[in-house]
Amino acid sequence: MTASELSIPQDWDEITPAWMTSALAQHFPGAEVGHVRVALRDDGTNRRARLALDYSVGSGPATVFAKAVDPAHADLVELTSGLYHEPRLFSCGARLPLDHPEVYLAAIDEERRDFLMIMEDVASRGADPRDSTRPMTVEQAAAGVRGLARLHGEYWGERLTGDPALNWVEPFVAFEGLEYAPLHIAHERLGDTVPAEVLDLSGTDLFVDIWARYIGSLTRSVPTLLHGDPHIGNTYVLPDGTVGFLDWQMVRRGSFSLDLGYFLQGSLTTEDRRRAEHDLLDEYRAALRLPAQELPTREDIWLGYRASVAHGLAIWMATLSGGDAWQRADICLAFAQRYAAAFVDLDTREALDAIT
Repeated sequence: MTASELSIPQDWDEITPAWMTSALAQHFPGAEVGHVRVALRDDGTNRRARLALDYSVGSGPATVFAKAVDPAHADLVELTSGLYHEPRLFSCGARLPLDHPEVYLAAIDEERRDFLMIMEDVASRGADPRDSTRPMTVEQAAAGVRGLARLHGEYWGERLTGDPALNWVEPFVAFEGLEYAPLHIAHERLGDTVPAEVLDLSGTDLFVDIWARYIGSLTRSVPTLLHGDPHIGNTYVLPDGTVGFLDWQMVRRGSFSLDLGYFLQGSLTTEDRRRAEHDLLDEYRAALRLPAQELPTREDIWLGYRASVAHGLAIWMATLSGGDAWQRADICLAFAQRYAAAFVDLDTREALDAIT
């Protein structure tokens, strides 16, 4: 049986050695899996598990990471992320010139609204997954910025729109629901740890006048391929300092500024961001490696970067308002505090006025 003919198991315990052998066959020809064991499961919006493998013939990875739809959250994922974006990305043949987990199988069953991905367990390369409570150093953030620039430069403008393998990629547009977040909960949790200007924002101010307006601007400039959700919780750092990116479910097309600002403003402490952001934006611009006539000016990058705080602030204020349903409170707080400080430091309102 070929990988394309594999059915999608409904539970991790249903993955048999023969099934896994077929799933890995293209990348590890001749290897035969003798035993599959669920080493760890972490079911949330999606079903996720680390699977431990033994081999009866040949060799392959000792562990793999599996990701599939949780039927209870399929509607939410489709609304906010796109149900099949990540498996489509890794089955379409597009080159992603930055570090990411190697994908061994990306299967989609649209009739059942399901997908399954079997991919590299980056822990086998010594990867250190990060989150907002463990911010990056400036040097690590620079590595992440350069990776995003390589991705953006590879698919800048017509390099994306003219690529038939990526003609399914949707524009980044505002999704519904944020405006219903009980923002007062976030305000109570933040207390006096963020500027008063942020606490004074109503739901309409933040989610409509600021966030939706910024998102609407993303399709009015030269598009590129966006990771779409490159906050620090979707990254890892390798022993040599390389930064890799996980969770490509929100891949979209639109302005570079969303990826750049969302990553950088949330990955550094406020002090490090203030000290290093101009240099890091120069690192980004240099790593785009675009012809001079296509290269955005430093001023354009700075303006887009300033406006992009709208996204990070809205997403994490909404997430913080949801209690612990989506992320731990300490993770949400750290993000909300960083984006709130950046919102004031960078005068995001003025930047939005300039680009919209």
